[in-house]
Amino acid sequence: MFKITGLNKLKKKIDQLSNFSQAIDGEIANVSFNPTDPASIEAAIQEAHDAIDQKAIAYERNDWITSLVEQLKESVRDQILERAAVARLEGSSE
Repeated sequence: MFKITGLNKLKKKIDQLSNFSQAIDGEIANVSFNPTDPASIEAAIQEAHDAIDQKAIAYERNDWITSLVEQLKESVRDQILERAAVARLEGSSE
């Protein structure tokens, strides 16, 4: 017969991931920026990253969540840069 150990740790990580997922479901941050000003764009990205970090602070020891946080930050950065690019294109065609 064998014994399985560590299931409590696994359950805790899963519960934390579920709680974090609920915390970030929906709007994470409402940021605004000037699409022609790189400093404004970077400030918006940083503001969004800070909002994600704030929601994840209680889970900093959960490697699943820290990995997810990095992916979220990358996604948010890409979305802001994309919106800025679209806004610049729309502005230049007027």
